[in-house]
Amino acid sequence: MPAVTVDDLLTLPRVHAPTNASGTERPVRSVTTAPRGFEGEGFPVRRAFQGVDLADLDPFIHLDQMGEVEYAPGEPKGTSWHPHRGFETVTYMLDGILDHQDSHGGGGSITDGDTQWMTAGSGLLHIEAPPEHVVMKGRLFHGFQLWVNLPAEKKWAPPRYQDLRGGDVTLLSSPDGGALIRLIAGDLADQRGPGSTYTPITLIHATLEPGAQLHLDWRTDFNALAYVLAGRGTVGSERRPIEMGQLAVYGSGDTVTLTATATQESRAPKMDVLLLGGRPIRQPVAWYGPFVMKDRAELKQAFDDFQAGKLGSIPAIHAGGNVDPTD
Repeated sequence: MPAVTVDDLLTLPRVHAPTNASGTERPVRSVTTAPRGFEGEGFPVRRAFQGVDLADLDPFIHLDQMGEVEYAPGEPKGTSWHPHRGFETVTYMLDGILDHQDSHGGGGSITDGDTQWMTAGSGLLHIEAPPEHVVMKGRLFHGFQLWVNLPAEKKWAPPRYQDLRGGDVTLLSSPDGGALIRLIAGDLADQRGPGSTYTPITLIHATLEPGAQLHLDWRTDFNALAYVLAGRGTVGSERRPIEMGQLAVYGSGDTVTLTATATQESRAPKMDVLLLGGRPIRQPVAWYGPFVMKDRAELKQAFDDFQAGKLGSIPAIHAGGNVDPTD
């Protein structure tokens, strides 16, 4: 799980331990296990938010862990063209390469440690797929896609992209140097991630060494969620066990705690966690398939507009394709 790393964590700016001695540790309200499924043309996913009340997730809607899967030649898969409206998708690649394109002329490639932040807003057509040379050769594929809701007044914002390179991510260290913190979006300890968001959120990928603990100040007006991408450990001061493929929902308070167990499995020698929180929008949600709107009338309009071609048309496919940079 390369993403972005450094040789010596002690060279990074350190996140100070919570400064408020009388602060309230957030209790763990639930730990759920993500069921497995398939997305797009058949790539495996874990549905991280399955079975969790939307009120606890707000402003987040959906989270898929894509892979981890080692594709043989000819096996890599993506999605076909599909519409979106009313929210933002955040695609973060840990291993592998994914090309993307939309009906507004946006597109590009994301690979190890890159993030593609797409604001669907008023609507577009979109496709994600591995490049041809990856399909031909096969490769490890691992990442996640997060859906972030937009408030009603922003659902009609023009579509936009943010392509965040792995080198753009803000790298921080825990106070004792036992955890690498990749701050993708939001603020943490006077540091800011590169992602620009309509809905205020914090998005972190943290890697904890065996036995390390991460204890962070957390905004009281944000919710707090932790999803384990690899390894195992505990969450909260009550040290509730958690492992790969499980999601912890924290209660209210102003600090969060994660701890990696001292002994990890050989295939996952460290604990990798996606830590996220955001300010709840607290508005009605009408969600069906690729549309996340405020009510059924807007949902019906989204389907009607898609059928009428108002979300754009599929661009023409030209001869040629991506070239393997290793050739």
